[in-house]
Amino acid sequence: MARRAPSIVIDSQQRLTLEAVVRSPTSAQRDVLRARIVLLAAEGQRSDQIQQALGVSKPVVIMWRRRYAHSGLSGLADQTGRGRKRLHDATLRHRIAATACTDPPPSVGTHWSVRTLAKHLGVGPSLVQSVLAAESIQPHRCRYWKHSNDPEFEPKMLAVVGLYLDPPGNAVVLSVDEKTSIQALDRTQPRLPMKPHRIERLSHEYKRNGTAALLAAL
Repeated sequence: MARRAPSIVIDSQQRLTLEAVVRSPTSAQRDVLRARIVLLAAEGQRSDQIQQALGVSKPVVIMWRRRYAHSGLSGLADQTGRGRKRLHDATLRHRIAATACTDPPPSVGTHWSVRTLAKHLGVGPSLVQSVLAAESIQPHRCRYWKHSNDPEFEPKMLAVVGLYLDPPGNAVVLSVDEKTSIQALDRTQPRLPMKPHRIERLSHEYKRNGTAALLAAL
């Protein structure tokens, strides 16, 4: 005969805690599921009803009901030592992360890639990829930054921003910028148009006709 799932009784403080887990946008989905199982069980619903309502298997419902009945809120946490063990120790993973944050040798180029880093350290590309993803390391990306040395920068900035936010009456405020040094290139041979079974073709060689500047106003 199958064992009967334990009944769940929760007090007001426990209910508030479980409901906060369900509502929080940062809660892990596994924690939300466990909290919902307990809340529905506390309302008197049977395990098969909870199974249908949440779309999970009945053994999962029974397991978390029993864990909560035995240990309370602490029973909903994962037990230590569970899950698949890492095949590579922390020292190797730290070495991969640290190397990825250094400048590569000239033979590699200007930036590390997964494959060049794996070859340099003598490990598999999949391991390098998992470490970089876990540590949010992105060697292929960069971001420009610039600080102004002008002591009057902040007052000037506030004056410009204030003009955008509150322009004078019957006036139009424009933000103007330019993109310079655009090469004016042209092909040395005429374009060959597209034909049936043949795409458009362009000469590989080009000539420079000077440079252009693009001005834009918003």
